[in-house]
Amino acid sequence: MIWVNIIIQGILVGGLYALFAAGLSLIFGVMRLVNIAHGDFIVAAAFLAWVVVQATGLNPLLSLIIVVPLAMAFGYALQKWILNSTLGKDILPPLLVTFGLSVILQNGLLEVFTADSRKLNAGVIETASFPVLPGVAIGYLPLLQFIVAVAVIWGLQYLFYNTALGRAFRATSDDSETALLMGLDQRKVYAWAMALCMGVVAIAGVFLGVRSNFDPFMGPGRLIFGFEAVIIGGLGNLWGTLIGGVILGVSQAIGAQINPGWQVLAGHLVFLLVLAVRPKGLFPRIDG
Repeated sequence: MIWVNIIIQGILVGGLYALFAAGLSLIFGVMRLVNIAHGDFIVAAAFLAWVVVQATGLNPLLSLIIVVPLAMAFGYALQKWILNSTLGKDILPPLLVTFGLSVILQNGLLEVFTADSRKLNAGVIETASFPVLPGVAIGYLPLLQFIVAVAVIWGLQYLFYNTALGRAFRATSDDSETALLMGLDQRKVYAWAMALCMGVVAIAGVFLGVRSNFDPFMGPGRLIFGFEAVIIGGLGNLWGTLIGGVILGVSQAIGAQINPGWQVLAGHLVFLLVLAVRPKGLFPRIDG
């Protein structure tokens, strides 16, 4: 039962990694943008939730009703007024700009919040669990974050294939020049995509802050986990991102059981193995 418990816990942690990765997958799928600052945005969302909780006394999970709209508005403005001007055939400018944003965010958070770590206290849900098998228990918080991850990815998938905005995303992604001729404003489409990405980032940031301590310099580590989940699952494939997060979470859990020092290393090794065998990921996006 020990290994059953380990695998279950790894699957649930994979839900958090999928939340880290969903925004990356969305943005790459729509505009082929690799956002180096993605992990720092997740940490910034956690700090924003901390500020909201301190100001309002809300439970961190309820603070999402404030944090998500603020993050979406920021994402829309960021894309419209900064990132849109960097997009083109050359992938280097957006990489450099998002790298610069990463540096600015880390140092800005350090200046405002200092290097001290913070944590969002969600109450009894953090430690409460229920038994499912002898020696196997599932925590309410990990289960909730996994359910939320599935719901977020299902919602994005539904939006992509069943709404006018989703059709605009797909049309712009497939052929931006033809989409422009059909009357789609590419800049606005990209801005809405980034707004959705930042909404998902806000959810990931709150769950990160509830699950563990966070500080201004945690961003790059979250970015790596997100990238690995995206690439394992397949670039641009949202359900593949969820599976990639689960594979990463399970591999880390198994590595930690073998040797506590191998937890992160095990995930990296699985990532490299998948990349060597299937460079496009397990479930690469198929257009059309």
